[in-house]
Amino acid sequence: MHTVDNGSSGERHRAEKEGEGSSRRARGKEPKIRRLREAASLARDLRGARFPGGRCGRSFCRSPPDAAPADDLESSQVLVEGRGCSRTAILHRPSALNALSTAMDARLQKLYKNWEDDPDIGFVMMKGSGRVFCAGGDIVSLYQLINRGKIEDCKDFFRTLYSFIYFLGTFLKPQVALLNGITMGGGAGVSIPGTFRVATDKTVFATPENLIGFHPDAGASLYLSHLPGLLGEYLGVTGEKLTGAEMMACGLATHYTLDARLPLIEEQLGKLVTDDPSVIESMLEKYGDLVCPDKMSVIHKMELVDKCFGHDTVEEIIDALESKTAGLKDSWCNSALKRLKEASPLSLKVSLRSVREGRFQTFDQCLAREYRMSLQGISKQISGDFCEGVRARMVDKDLAPKWDPPSLDKVSEDMVDQYFSPLSELEPDLDLPTKVREAFT
Repeated sequence: MHTVDNGSSGERHRAEKEGEGSSRRARGKEPKIRRLREAASLARDLRGARFPGGRCGRSFCRSPPDAAPADDLESSQVLVEGRGCSRTAILHRPSALNALSTAMDARLQKLYKNWEDDPDIGFVMMKGSGRVFCAGGDIVSLYQLINRGKIEDCKDFFRTLYSFIYFLGTFLKPQVALLNGITMGGGAGVSIPGTFRVATDKTVFATPENLIGFHPDAGASLYLSHLPGLLGEYLGVTGEKLTGAEMMACGLATHYTLDARLPLIEEQLGKLVTDDPSVIESMLEKYGDLVCPDKMSVIHKMELVDKCFGHDTVEEIIDALESKTAGLKDSWCNSALKRLKEASPLSLKVSLRSVREGRFQTFDQCLAREYRMSLQGISKQISGDFCEGVRARMVDKDLAPKWDPPSLDKVSEDMVDQYFSPLSELEPDLDLPTKVREAFT
């Protein structure tokens, strides 16, 4: 029976019991699942001691004082489907390309905690409403909050989002993210740390934050830095797009299917009664499709990527691209150069350093550092590039941002260093439950 629940009734869908006991006992013998269950039990006990009543910290429950009631926003912006022993979170803001809000992040946190604690739920899924997975964070709302002086509400957005991303990265049950359509910024952040990511022929991935005077965040400095060669530097500073086939080729996606076959995969997933990742993986492989990036793909230009993006500075990267363009007249080089010259000079230097630091940091360290960087980015203490970038691309749409500083040679090392520092001595860092929930990666 396929049901849709907006979460307000609190009813739990039960898996069919016939034959379930014996299959679960058999799976219980599998060492990995047993370790996960033991870890889940310990995590629940420790969280109960830290958060009385089993509730999350207050940062997951706040909303701007002039906003609609949090429960109404949460229920309407993240829907829930239940099939058998699985649950699906549906990002539901189609008019905003399913862009993430604080209310959505809070709702996801609560749902995933309940699903992790429920022994009748074996695995979870996430998808977007309509033809989009998620275009990232709701940057226009952040822009409006900043202009109204509501910086604390902006901080709450990043704190809530990054905390959920950490929860997802330490989630004790398999997750399947169906990345159909646009998957950018925060949309990648709430899917890539999970177990399985299914891309399609309609998937469009990018981390285009430099074009709005920001930096690739939501865990991007970790997953970009672990891509083959220097592909992460290339994607992080240029904001260029990848197709679903390219995501599969570089490891950002674990499986691939044609858009037309996605309903079949959802149907088959809904029939599974399991908490075993290998069972889910076998099903995804059975109904998935084989794919290879076309010959013009950046995946086939990795040697060139490594040569151009292996330099120490953004200036040297641009020089290398210009040199290759002059010699080869390569359209790929021209496109990369165009993107670099459109981006915020400060953001370019900050983002390059962020990806390279991510290569030597853990999951929680990357999120904590990105939180500092995000607060600096919205504070206007160093530069107002974030608001200017959003204004130029998303609000006025004149595509003519006035960056500050206006060129790479005006960006000092001290400015970049400050981006990685706390706002002040009194500003708390992102508090992640690392002693309770240790990341698997």
